[in-house]
Amino acid sequence: MAAIGLLLLALLLLVLRQNIVVLLLAIAGYVHLVWGDGRLEYLVEDMWISLGSEVLLSIPMFLIAGNIMTRGSIAKRLIRITTLLTDPLPGGLGIATILSCALFAAISGSSPVTLLAVGSVLYPALLAQGYDKKFALGAITSAGTLGIIIPPSIPLIIYGLVTEQSIADLFIAGIVPGLVLTAMLAIYSYWVNRARPSKSFDGAAFLSALREGIWSLMLPVVLLGGIYSGYFSPTEAAAVALAYGLLVEFFIHRELTFADFRATTLDTARMLGMLFPIIAVALSLKSILTIMRVPHELALWMTDVTTSKVAFLIAVNLLLLVVGCFFDVISAILILGPLLLPPAVAFGINPIQFGVMMVINLEIGFLTPPIGLNLFVAMTAFREKFQLICVSVLPFAAVILAVLMLVAFVPELSTILLR
Repeated sequence: MAAIGLLLLALLLLVLRQNIVVLLLAIAGYVHLVWGDGRLEYLVEDMWISLGSEVLLSIPMFLIAGNIMTRGSIAKRLIRITTLLTDPLPGGLGIATILSCALFAAISGSSPVTLLAVGSVLYPALLAQGYDKKFALGAITSAGTLGIIIPPSIPLIIYGLVTEQSIADLFIAGIVPGLVLTAMLAIYSYWVNRARPSKSFDGAAFLSALREGIWSLMLPVVLLGGIYSGYFSPTEAAAVALAYGLLVEFFIHRELTFADFRATTLDTARMLGMLFPIIAVALSLKSILTIMRVPHELALWMTDVTTSKVAFLIAVNLLLLVVGCFFDVISAILILGPLLLPPAVAFGINPIQFGVMMVINLEIGFLTPPIGLNLFVAMTAFREKFQLICVSVLPFAAVILAVLMLVAFVPELSTILLR
């Protein structure tokens, strides 16, 4: 009866269009009152303790670093390098769009930031060169999702936090799937635009762009090299990214003003004001569920009703695809990560591979209505109809889905660099 009451409470809040913080608070409070010891002050105490994690420091630093690079010139210099490099290929600007998103993803860790940074420059350029509007919208909106799988990835940090997995290992595990996804999207872009004329390679212009953008290109090398070598932790890497971005934009490129920095800091603070309460409530709920052995019982139940590892993977991926339509990626990971990992481990699935698979699956949720974040960001940024953007991302979402299947059923794709 109590479980039915919880379900009805959740459905009522969803019908009333309450945000995820209110929903999680209500669920956590209900669980504490009905199945816990009935003392709501423990909920507040758990929230306070959960925000004391050192790992959480990396999230605001990666976010502000990405925003600084968007307002400065790092993003523009990366885009110039990729466009000159792909000019000799048919549809080179479309391929450059994918590569630019991949490069910027490796320094921002955020999907909307990647979409806005690359899209503000390349969307008008694609239309000016006669590319189909649907392709331009689909490429930028979809490739923007690379920001949550190519490390440093904020969703991978959240997954590592709630499941107590190594964030450094998750970052390393995301490299190969991220590169495969980038390559598949680039190949699709090439195929769609294969009849378009190409340009000759301008070696002098490319060398000039490389010289001007070398500081931008070095940031992913510094971050991933430092994490991979063990020289610094992911949290320290976030601090390095922020310091590096400020140093380059203020003293080398000299294209960022203190007014820009102030605006960026305020924008990031607003984002964190929405994100951190969600994290605090979700981690508090995780604590009480762990004490009540809910993940353990769920693992036993799923191993009883699911006959094989393949059936489990299919069921979990279908569940995540549906969840991704209604929840943002952070909320979905916070709620489902601690619950789904124990049964995954019971079936012999590597926790690191499972995290990468989960993030790629929920990445598709950025492109699916009604909650798809990138759809709304693209609609606002490019002033296009929501329905047009939804249709434009369909073929790209199919490519991401194909890569998801590879990651799910070929575990070596995620773990090859961890050996």
